[in-house]
Amino acid sequence: MSVAFMKEESAETASETLLPDRPISPHPNLVTQAGLKALEQQLQEAREAYDAASTIEDTNERRRQAANPLRDVRYFAARVRTAQLVPDPTSSDTVAFGSTVTFSRDDGRVQTYRIVGEDEADPKTGSISFVSPVARTLMGKAIGDVTSVGGQELEVIAIS
Repeated sequence: MSVAFMKEESAETASETLLPDRPISPHPNLVTQAGLKALEQQLQEAREAYDAASTIEDTNERRRQAANPLRDVRYFAARVRTAQLVPDPTSSDTVAFGSTVTFSRDDGRVQTYRIVGEDEADPKTGSISFVSPVARTLMGKAIGDVTSVGGQELEVIAIS
């Protein structure tokens, strides 16, 4: 049936249930062990939310409530499927994926971040994505090395 013959409310509901997929990064999906577990947990939570929404009797409300969880299921299923588990670094000689690196900026600030996958990165809690400009410039550097990013110099002072 054409949307022209449907109630306006139903047309609005239909458009609300057709959510676009969450964007997926073009970069390799590198993850730490904790990152993989977090992706699996988020996939499970999205499935549970979708299952709960699927029990709603009213069709329009069921579609509306299931839209976000269904989109999340598609996203997290793809991220778990494409995850490339990277073991923790065996050496702290150079900065690598999974390393925790402490560096000083030329303005005197000292910062410490763990370099992780895109989905697990959260600068507020001390982790940055391996594709971030800071992480990319620090990868492969050793203690005492100086590099620059965004017009600032960074000196590696610790790696663990």
